[in-house]
Amino acid sequence: MSKAAPRSVTPHSAAAPVPRAAERIRASARELFYQEGIRAVGVDEIVQRAGVTKPSLYRAFPSKDDLAAAYLSDYDREFWPRFEKPEGKSYSDARAQVLAYIRELAKRAARDGYRGCGLSNAAVEYPGHTHPARLVAETHKKALRQRLRELAAEMGARDPRVLGDGLMLLIEGIYVSGQLSAAGPAQSATAVAEMLIDASIKPARPR
Repeated sequence: MSKAAPRSVTPHSAAAPVPRAAERIRASARELFYQEGIRAVGVDEIVQRAGVTKPSLYRAFPSKDDLAAAYLSDYDREFWPRFEKPEGKSYSDARAQVLAYIRELAKRAARDGYRGCGLSNAAVEYPGHTHPARLVAETHKKALRQRLRELAAEMGARDPRVLGDGLMLLIEGIYVSGQLSAAGPAQSATAVAEMLIDASIKPARPR
């Protein structure tokens, strides 16, 4: 996870603005929730990491549940640019876009400190369908499933629903595999995605 940049001094010796308490709380909670899990992290640990008081946290977020939902909303918001523009590039071809995303995801899954998808992890932590964090995770996964089906249709899949769901299952598998071992099956994810897509595309019509 990325950490807040250290304070710096401009050439005119003007100090960079100090992040507001709510921003520090949000950033600290993100690091802790992602690395340790939402349930495992207490409010005291968050305020200590953020360098704020507990009343400051509750002024910004009515409860830890609300803070968890805010963390996941941030996670969702940051996910989509990575998915739609893997490696910061635009792709006019749906197949190329999906493969580029899976390739980049597989690389991330092999790095130290990788803890999978924060949204998937939250869904496991909160099996009930009414918890604020669970609701954010469910909304995200539904949107991703629909987007993958749309991309599958753009690829010319015989059944875009099946291909889209297959790609989503593969992506979720990378999230889990990366947490277990850097040398796990995620390293074969791109090749598997290529085979899955190619097997699902409509054959060219004979001329």
